[in-house]
Amino acid sequence: MIRVLLPAHLRTLARVTGEVQIEVAAPVTLGSVLDALESCYPVLRGSIRHHATLRRRPFVRFFACEQDWSHEPPEAVLPDPVVTGVEPFLVIGAMAGG
Repeated sequence: MIRVLLPAHLRTLARVTGEVQIEVAAPVTLGSVLDALESCYPVLRGSIRHHATLRRRPFVRFFACEQDWSHEPPEAVLPDPVVTGVEPFLVIGAMAGG
């Protein structure tokens, strides 16, 4: 079971509170987690990744075990603490402006 923390605006969109838990088949990759998240919460499709290209949206970042995974390829295997549910996978809304 993968634990996923979403930013407040995506939790509101998905109508969830707190973290969500999703089942992901091995190997647990960045792409498979995002696929499972969008499958469980279809309303999130297009909010985290672009519909057609499946590229990460600007101002959305991914973190696992305190490391930035935003620029990793979709086939990158996530760390064991995330795979085992010890650590959450974080989807963060990046800050911008000035």
